Amino acid sequence: MATAMDVKEIRLSFEESPFFQHMGIDIVHFKENEVKIKLQMKEYVLNANGTLHGGVHATMLDYVQGMLLRSVSKTRCATINSSIQYLAPSTGGEIYAEGKILQLGYKTAFMEGEIRDSEGKLLAKGSGTFKLIRDGGDH
Repeated sequence: MATAMDVKEIRLSFEESPFFQHMGIDIVHFKENEVKIKLQMKEYVLNANGTLHGGVHATMLDYVQGMLLRSVSKTRCATINSSIQYLAPSTGGEIYAEGKILQLGYKTAFMEGEIRDSEGKLLAKGSGTFKLIRDGGDH
C-alpha cells in the first residue's frame, strides 16, 4: 500500500526526474495548492520558426498541473486528457507556468494551466483531466 507523500518529497520526486532535468525546467515555488515553474528558453526548445515548440508548452502544462494536483492530493496521478490553446509565440527569455484545480474528486481531477512570459503576456492555456492513483493502484 502506498503512503502519502509530503510536499517536500513530491517536489524532490520531480526535481530528480531525468526528463524534468533534461527539459531544463526549474521550480519557482512549490507548496500545497501553489506551484509555479519556469523555463529559460534555449535553442534546443525552439521549432523551425524560431519560437518555442508546442511540445514544450504541453510538457510544462502537464507538469505544473500534475505537480499542483499532487501537492494537494498527496498521491500519484496520471494524465487522462490534455488540451492546449496556443495564443502567442514566445521567442526568448523565461516562460512561467502555473496551474489551478477546477474540481477534485476521489478518482479524477479537472485542472487548468497557463503559460506566460516574463512580462506577463499569456502565451498558452491548457486544461487536463487526471486520474488519481490511490492506495498503490495502477494506471
